[in-house]
Amino acid sequence: MDMLNCKVNGIAVSVPAGSTILEAARAAGIEIPTLCYMKEINAIGACRICVVEATGARGLVPACVYPVTEGMEIQTNTAKVQEARKMTLELILSTHDKKCLSCPRSTNCELQKLCNDYGVTASAFEGFKPEFAIDDSAPHLVRDNNKCILCRRCVAVCNQQFVGILGANDRGIDTNIGQAFKLNLNDTPCISCGQCTVVCPVGALTEKDDTEQVWAALADPSKHVVMMTAPAVRAALGEEFGMPIGTGVEGKMVASLRRLGADKVFDIDFGADVTIVEEATELLDRVKNGGVLPMITSCSPGWVRFCEQYYPNEIDHLSSCKSPMQMTGAIIKTWYAEKEGIDPKDIYVVAVMPCTAKKYEIKREDQNAAGVPDVDVSITTRELARMIKRQGLNFVNLPDEEFDNPLGEDTGAAVIFGTTGGVMEAALRTANDWLTGNDNTEITYEAVRGNKALKEATLEIAGMTIKVAVASGTKAANEVMEKIASGEADWTFVEIMGCPGGCVTGGGQPIHPQYVRDTVDIHGLRAKVLYDQDEAAVLRKSHESPVVRALYEEYYKDGYGCHKAHHDLHTTYKAGKKF
Repeated sequence: MDMLNCKVNGIAVSVPAGSTILEAARAAGIEIPTLCYMKEINAIGACRICVVEATGARGLVPACVYPVTEGMEIQTNTAKVQEARKMTLELILSTHDKKCLSCPRSTNCELQKLCNDYGVTASAFEGFKPEFAIDDSAPHLVRDNNKCILCRRCVAVCNQQFVGILGANDRGIDTNIGQAFKLNLNDTPCISCGQCTVVCPVGALTEKDDTEQVWAALADPSKHVVMMTAPAVRAALGEEFGMPIGTGVEGKMVASLRRLGADKVFDIDFGADVTIVEEATELLDRVKNGGVLPMITSCSPGWVRFCEQYYPNEIDHLSSCKSPMQMTGAIIKTWYAEKEGIDPKDIYVVAVMPCTAKKYEIKREDQNAAGVPDVDVSITTRELARMIKRQGLNFVNLPDEEFDNPLGEDTGAAVIFGTTGGVMEAALRTANDWLTGNDNTEITYEAVRGNKALKEATLEIAGMTIKVAVASGTKAANEVMEKIASGEADWTFVEIMGCPGGCVTGGGQPIHPQYVRDTVDIHGLRAKVLYDQDEAAVLRKSHESPVVRALYEEYYKDGYGCHKAHHDLHTTYKAGKKF
């Protein structure tokens, strides 16, 4: 590899040919501020916050796109550079809604931090400021273009997701980011993944806050409030309270939910275990009886919506199983309600999820096993953090507490549902035992682990050759679906998650500055929390769960996939408009 030698603020550094000044600075341990840049996703030099001085360049140049040359000397923080950055910030503020006190991104806003760093307290360029209506038409998202800084990160990540509904409208000072023909978000093929909310540096894109509904239910003595959490939440919630990325906080999370006033705190991992036995039953039935293959997982509502809208002719490939969240809600309002003698109408189920698409999922048709919604409200990890802070809980110092029974027990297989490849691995553990009739001890499937967007593996189980694929992010999903639609695919089972990396990096997870996203393996650190919990679990196969067995012995007495289970735990799909 050809290398280039340069100096950044007098520090000698050698970088591969083709590197940018920003990459050279990072190699030298120097951080240049950015707003529009996202590593490997968005390098457009639009915001001009990253300007530097460099020998051989005319004037200031954007570090994120300007290439290094041999012998180049770079200065990243001269008076001229600081003055230019400060002026740029003032220009951005001239059209920015500066209501920071009421903004959900206050104290976690990249623009706010830069203004503090450069001593910008007000705009020197006050004048005409366009005003935009707030778009809250979608169930999962609020867009406030009065706060948008036109960095186009949301556009880039939406394109990365292969949805591409966002772009620039109008021109000049009236330029705004939005949908084609200025449609409301809910009138577009948005899949509700929320990845735009995670990369937005300010408060222009936020999840729709449903916490007031939760507070109201907690204050209502007629409601039996059950709060339940997805596996990925315990791997990230601590970050909202200053804990390092990769800190598992299951016990403190349970303690906080109990102190918020929940009557019961359950684990959606239980629903994940039920998903596996139902999904494995469905898969074996398709294999034995000539059903539609490959069968594709249906845990991710963003992915399901993508399939319905972009591949309506292929929806028969989707497993009919509800997601673990919806299964858990359905079981709470049927089996649990019957056991406890509670009218399902009086049970209020709150799901805490790493996902914004879950806000859309709870409103889908055929999600009401007991005649009432399986789940009443879904909030994100970020929303839960805000509730904990509002309650005045000292999260870091809370004791570790355990989930309530009976829906508080899980297996290691359920825990790893929170990362890409986890559903596949959990399913393979059960399928291997069922097909071979053995209690197999080799249960780690490295081929489906890791953050690669598309993974494939061929397995030999009980004399059968089983080919599987795992895709995360809808760009990879699109690649998978093209092969299925064309007849090229020879897979038996496919796992697809709508968000790159799976639920641990979902659209409702804690937000970090782009520099952290560019330089830290957030997915790997959060996923390790789940894999470590799986390793430490006594039971690591879903079908071994004693609570799952009790559910079928007491309630679904005709066994996995029976008519009653199918009514409560399975769903239907509807082909959407093909875009």
